[in-house]
Amino acid sequence: MPHTINAEEVALLRSELELLMKERQSVLMVAGAAAVLIAELDSHDLPEAAVEAADLLAENINALPEETLKDALDAVGAHSI
Repeated sequence: MPHTINAEEVALLRSELELLMKERQSVLMVAGAAAVLIAELDSHDLPEAAVEAADLLAENINALPEETLKDALDAVGAHSI
């Protein structure tokens, strides 16, 4: 017997998807802002602990898929770094 999705389930899925899309946009803005910050830092002006934290952040930003990074930069209005 096939399972059918009723209107209540559809509404619940729709609201969950909308929530996830808003969260994704927020995460993209954070990632984009972090990428801009890393690009603008001069490691010679930072304490060693801050350099280590910046390196960790940069590694994670660089691990993002290219399209996701592009979306993140677009989210904060930074088109190329």
